[in-house]
Amino acid sequence: MGQLAFLKMFLIVSIPTDINDNRRHVHIFKKGGRHLRSVAKIWIERNGLKEIEIAESTLSSKENEMIITALDKHWVFINEQITKTFKGEKTIVKNIEK
Repeated sequence: MGQLAFLKMFLIVSIPTDINDNRRHVHIFKKGGRHLRSVAKIWIERNGLKEIEIAESTLSSKENEMIITALDKHWVFINEQITKTFKGEKTIVKNIEK
């Protein structure tokens, strides 16, 4: 699993086996005590162009909006880190803001 970024109590990750999916996306995990749990999957592109949309989510509309805003703002960084994940390279994890 390629850890890409932290946003408040959320961890944004890319999973190497997702390389065969039709569109690039990230998975959102929420910190809850000592455990992380998957709470969303968000597409970040379509045909190589930025297009951010929720594939599935259990988050509130406010949380979804915060994450989408942050992904839009940091799209180049996130996309570069996904490429590193797919190549098996070490990713840089950074704190991002919306």
